Amino acid sequence: MTRHGKNCTAGAVYTYHEKKKDTAASGYGTQNIRLSRDAVKDFDCCCLSLQPCHDPVVTPDGYLYEREAILEYILHQKKEIARQMKAYEKQRGARREEQKELQRAAAQDQVRGFLEKEASIVSRPLNPFTPKAATGNGPDDAQPGPSAGPAGKDKDKALPSFWIPSLTPEAKATKLEKPSRTVTCPMSGKPLRMSDLTPVRFTPLDGSVDRVGLITRSERYVCAVTRDSLSNATPCAVLRPSGAVVTLECVEKLIRKDMVDPVNGEKLTDRDIIVLQRTLLEPSLGLQESHTPLLGSQSLEADPVAADIQGALDGPVWACQSRVCLNPCRTPAEGSLYPCHRRAH
Repeated sequence: MTRHGKNCTAGAVYTYHEKKKDTAASGYGTQNIRLSRDAVKDFDCCCLSLQPCHDPVVTPDGYLYEREAILEYILHQKKEIARQMKAYEKQRGARREEQKELQRAAAQDQVRGFLEKEASIVSRPLNPFTPKAATGNGPDDAQPGPSAGPAGKDKDKALPSFWIPSLTPEAKATKLEKPSRTVTCPMSGKPLRMSDLTPVRFTPLDGSVDRVGLITRSERYVCAVTRDSLSNATPCAVLRPSGAVVTLECVEKLIRKDMVDPVNGEKLTDRDIIVLQRTLLEPSLGLQESHTPLLGSQSLEADPVAADIQGALDGPVWACQSRVCLNPCRTPAEGSLYPCHRRAH
């Protein structure tokens, strides 16, 4: 009987298993992975809070946000940009003062060297009957002044030591780059302004059901024109003039023929049709347990933008430490960097 176990890798066929194993080991080639339903965000959920939107808005790139969450994100980014700009200006001023100190020290060294050189000059009457070697006052015997040449070369050869505190080298300060004043979208990274946000109006499947009962259903909304049910598998688009949500099939077959909004009758352009993006969830998501106040009355008085957003939210703003908040009395936003809003019931 032959020894089959000794020839298990001597096949003439490059099997599918070997291809997948070599592709994963080398890092080259196309690698596909099948994502489960839990890895995909619902089409009507906020990209920051990952919860169904109560007052949804959409960016020109098609990312859906809760109005409260995206306004608080913009407010936080403006405060972060102001803090970075303040640190940059402080470092810039310190570098200017350092350059001035170096220039003043260099000028003082030149003056001090000139004075020491002038003080070292001695004038004596020459005796013609005294040999030049005996006088010791010849030009060859003159002692060089401090500015005659570089001195202290041996001191430069001293090496730093990590074991002696006095010789331990110090870390240099990190040079800060000038921060950008542009607020960017948290999903696309493109510039984002409050005026770019378009209100979105979802058409509920059953108008008699309240919001709490609507959230518990798997099929909550329908197309505003064809009344087809909307789901994660249905590509959707938002019409900018009316904010209505329709399917892409309706856009291609009905709306693009006349380019008229079927809800309010306004003319449409290609820019007015915003395709909703279907995004994936991040793998590391935690639960929020503690909330700390983020904004106070003093900061609102000092920042008019914060006051406007705070007035629009109608409630105190709280800072979260993670990206998901399941507390029913709070509408979550982005986690460690972005605040969440506590809704008053």
